[in-house]
Amino acid sequence: MPGLHPPRVGVGAGGVSKDRYWIGGGPATLLDPAVRAVHYGDGLFETICVRDGVAEYLDRHQQRLQAGCETLRLAFADWAGLDSELRQRAGEMGAGVIKIILSRGAGGQGYRFAADQGVTRIVSTYSLPTYSEEHSTRGVRVRICDLRLGLQPRLAGIKHLNRLEQIMARAEWEQQYEEGLLLDYNEQLIEGTMSNLFLVREGVVYTPPLDNCGVAGIMRSVLLDLAAELGVRANRQVLKLADLGSAQEVFLCNSLIGIWPVVSVADRFEFTVGPLTQALQRAHSEQSKTSAGNWYSW
Repeated sequence: MPGLHPPRVGVGAGGVSKDRYWIGGGPATLLDPAVRAVHYGDGLFETICVRDGVAEYLDRHQQRLQAGCETLRLAFADWAGLDSELRQRAGEMGAGVIKIILSRGAGGQGYRFAADQGVTRIVSTYSLPTYSEEHSTRGVRVRICDLRLGLQPRLAGIKHLNRLEQIMARAEWEQQYEEGLLLDYNEQLIEGTMSNLFLVREGVVYTPPLDNCGVAGIMRSVLLDLAAELGVRANRQVLKLADLGSAQEVFLCNSLIGIWPVVSVADRFEFTVGPLTQALQRAHSEQSKTSAGNWYSW
């Protein structure tokens, strides 16, 4: 019947090779269209940076994934198999990006799911995105997005598949900015469309709490730990736009970009690439990316 044939996920218009997708631990070119990720975005994902055959901060990514499974009540159990698969993929590719999707499995109409409904595991690999080296050294220009993030404490912190807010926010500009900052409906600064936000004031690092919305990034947790190792106080604090006016440094981070200093916010606030940002960049560069650490949901 038209419309009921499983879509090909291995080869598309972009020419992606079929061996870049694995479903349930094995290579696959077909995805069951009844999985709930397709219908409802019912699932989670992680994006892991791979360099020198190593999946960076793998333990922290797995912690967030496990926390997300608990929140969404995803009955995924094969953590050892997933860990083995991710390490194997990383070793095979050398450098690139691994994306994991855990979707509640196929079955059932409507929103209700069965307590024992299975989980579909999708792993895919990609090339590392190409960003200018100057983003890290000379800084980036960002804007304030018009879209406001909705408040949902039950889903805050985890990386669920419902990313329509970020998609619509990113559609607000073309190439004149490298990133956009998102506020919530209380007009509090939360994050970037693809990054977490930090401000520096009087030698103290501040980052917004993520109790009501936002994604608690892996690199955010890494930098909170690195700040402590450097003897720098790092506080979670509610931040408004006016707080940008009193900040000496601003920077963004995620697992793929590392740390980007911010030098301009919508031409309203200007900053320099400051010493604390540079110290964190050096500490991150020198840190072992396989060292154990915690993911902080808050």
